[in-house]
Amino acid sequence: MHLDRERCVGAVRSKDARFDGWFFTAVLTTRIYCRPSCPVVPPKAENMTFLPSAAACQQAGFRACKRCRPDTSPGSPEWNRRADLVARAMRLIADGVVDREGVPGLAARLGYSARQVERQLLAELGAGPLALARAQRAQTARLLIETTPLPMAEIAFAAGFSSIRTFNDTVREVFALSPSELRARVPGNAAAGAPGTLALRLPFRAPLNPDNLFGHLAATAVPGVEEWRDGAYRRTLRLPCGHGIVALAPHPDHIACRLTLSDPRDLTVAISRCRRMLDLDADPVAVDERLRADPLLAPLVDRAPGRRVPRTVDEAEFAVRAVLGQQVSTAAARTHAARLVTAHGKPLEDPEGGLTHLFPSPEALAAVDPETLAMPRTRRATLTTLVRQLADGALRLGVESDWAETRARLLALPGFGPWTADVIAMRALGDPDAFLPTDLGIRRAARELGLPATPAALTARAESWRPWRAYAVQYLWATDGHPINFLPV
Repeated sequence: MHLDRERCVGAVRSKDARFDGWFFTAVLTTRIYCRPSCPVVPPKAENMTFLPSAAACQQAGFRACKRCRPDTSPGSPEWNRRADLVARAMRLIADGVVDREGVPGLAARLGYSARQVERQLLAELGAGPLALARAQRAQTARLLIETTPLPMAEIAFAAGFSSIRTFNDTVREVFALSPSELRARVPGNAAAGAPGTLALRLPFRAPLNPDNLFGHLAATAVPGVEEWRDGAYRRTLRLPCGHGIVALAPHPDHIACRLTLSDPRDLTVAISRCRRMLDLDADPVAVDERLRADPLLAPLVDRAPGRRVPRTVDEAEFAVRAVLGQQVSTAAARTHAARLVTAHGKPLEDPEGGLTHLFPSPEALAAVDPETLAMPRTRRATLTTLVRQLADGALRLGVESDWAETRARLLALPGFGPWTADVIAMRALGDPDAFLPTDLGIRRAARELGLPATPAALTARAESWRPWRAYAVQYLWATDGHPINFLPV
C-alpha cells in the first residue's frame, strides 16, 4: 500500500487508525517516522514519504515519533493473509527465529537460500531479515525498559542484543533517547512491578468483538493449562528459553496482557504468540466488507462486527487436541486433554494458583504406551501416528508452514478427514480462508439462514467469501447458543 501515495496521504490527513501497521509515514524535514493516525498536525504532503515497515524507516535514518509510538502499531495484516515466502518469513521473524538461529536458520526453515530470502524481503519491505529483527529487538527493549525494573544490562541481553553498547546505540538511534531517559519518561515509576511480571497493552484494529474469541478459548479450556478467571483468559506457555503464564483481558481499545516469564528473553516470542492466538493483526474492516456482500451473511456481520478467529499459541498442541475432539462433545474433548496433561504434562508453579502444567510436548506423547490411552483404538492410532511424526520432524506445524502443503500432509495421515485438517489449518496454521463445510454447526446455521446445506453446495456458495472464509465460519457458528459464542461471565 505504501506505493499508493494519494491513498496514504489521505489516510494520514484523516488520521485513520485502520491503516496503522499497513505503512509508516516518514517526514523528510524532521527525520521522524509516524503511524498514519499520529495525533500531531500532519506535515505537508511534499515532506512525506511512505515506507512499508518500521525497519525500513530506521534503516533510512528516521527515528520513531515519541507521540504516536509507531513501533507499537498492530502488525500488518498482510502477513496473516498470505502464505508466500515473505509472509512466512515475517511470521518467523516475529517469533524470534533470527535472534535464535540467525538468517541461515530462517532460510532453512523456509526452504530457500539466505540470499533469496534477503532479496525478497528487501524488495517488498525495504529491509532485510537482520534489520527487521533489529527493529523488533528495539521494540522489545522499550517494553522492558518501560514496564520492568530490570537493570539495563539484563534488558540488553533479554531483548536479544549481543552487547550493551549495541543496545545503547540502537535505542538512541531509534527513539532519540538513551535507555535511562526512556525509563524516566514513564509516569509514576510504572516500571516498578512484581519480579518477572510484565503488564502490557496489546493494540488491535477496531472493531473487535471479544465474544466468540474469548468465549471459544474459555469454553474449550483444558484444566491445568487454561482457565477463565476474573475477566481474563489465562494459560501456560512453552517458550524457547523457558515457560510462562499469560493473562489476557479484553478492553474497548486494547487487550490487557499480564505476562509472567521464567526467562525475559522470551518476551518477544510470548507477545507474538498471544497476538497470533487472538488474531489481533487482522483487518476487520476488509473482512466484514467482503462478507457483507452476501445478503444472507450481512445481518450477522452488522449485528456483531469484528469477529476474530480464535487461534493457538502452540500448533502441535492444537493438532493433538483436534484429534481428541473428533466426533465427541466439547466437554469430552476437554476431559481427554486433561487426562493427558495430568499424566504427561510438565508441572509448573502458578503464583496465582489454578494452572498446574504445560501441555505435553509431542516428544513426551510419542513415548507414551498407546495401551494406556483411554480412547477408541482407531483414534488412538490416529493420535500416536500424529505425535510420532511431530516428534521426529516428519510433520512440521508452525508459523512457517505452507498451508496447502501441510493440509495435504495431514490428510495423508490415518484418521484425518477434511474437518480435522481444515480446523487445524484455520486455528493452528492461521489460514484465513480455511472452511468447514462438513461441520455440524455450520450446516445447521446454513439451513437456518437459507444457505445451501450440503457440503459441496455450501462450498460453492462460499467462493464469494474468499479469502475470508475462516471468518465466515465464526459468524455462522455465532448463530448457535453454544458457550463458545459468549464472553464468559
